[in-house]
Amino acid sequence: MSAFAAATLMAAMSLVTAAPAVAAGDTAPACIARDVIKQEKRAWTTNNCGRRMHIQLVVKNGPDGRCWSTSPGERLEWKWGMGSYGRIALC
Repeated sequence: MSAFAAATLMAAMSLVTAAPAVAAGDTAPACIARDVIKQEKRAWTTNNCGRRMHIQLVVKNGPDGRCWSTSPGERLEWKWGMGSYGRIALC
């Protein structure tokens, strides 16, 4: 690989990694039931809201989960590798 190609690749990689994360919204309402096992870095949510909701896992000192659309009655499982459970947020 030429020096120019290597420099271009490094510049492109820095742009990708420097992109800011999308900020989570308000904390999800209580109709989104949560079960969390912090030691196992796992959580489950159940949509008891009666309508489709858009939610995401917010992790303290780690990357947040992506935004998921969940239907009434649907149960989702969340897992994370770094950080600790923060909250379930609207997105």
